[in-house]
Amino acid sequence: ETPMKVLTVFGTRPEAIKMAPVFKALSQDPAFEAKLCVPAQHRQMLDQVLQVFGITPDIDLDIMHPNQTLTGLTGRLLLKLEDALSGLNADALLAQGDTTSVLASALAAFYMDIPVGHIEAGLRTGNIRNPFPEEMNRVVTSQLTRWHFAPTEFAADKLRAENYAEDSIIVTGNTV
Repeated sequence: ETPMKVLTVFGTRPEAIKMAPVFKALSQDPAFEAKLCVPAQHRQMLDQVLQVFGITPDIDLDIMHPNQTLTGLTGRLLLKLEDALSGLNADALLAQGDTTSVLASALAAFYMDIPVGHIEAGLRTGNIRNPFPEEMNRVVTSQLTRWHFAPTEFAADKLRAENYAEDSIIVTGNTV
């Protein structure tokens, strides 16, 4: 049987710490062909975590620019992610959290008809502007997601209250 091609995307140190165990598990399972894309939203801190876990990204977007705006970052991410995804023929994309990298990854995958798995789904404050822009990133990413991997039953209940299908919500616990 052909392995499922899964692209994991993480760009910040917290995402890397939480996603490294997931990526390593996928890499060791013959049912998956695991690839890693790092937008490198936090370059130096991300590189430290990659070194600790002994992970080398397949795709490094090296997205950081001095004094960048969220709009500029999002635009560059979408263009670079489109290029990266078009050559992979991925069956799924996994992203964790609430950063601009997560939102752009989910949106690029959605545009290319690649199913999205959102790890740490369902976290909510109920105020779209607080924290900014993370709460909006969470809410919009949920709209683009096929598999909502909620860390707690409380987070899963938030997704249920927003009318996401029960069979799309999986309570996983924390990845670390």
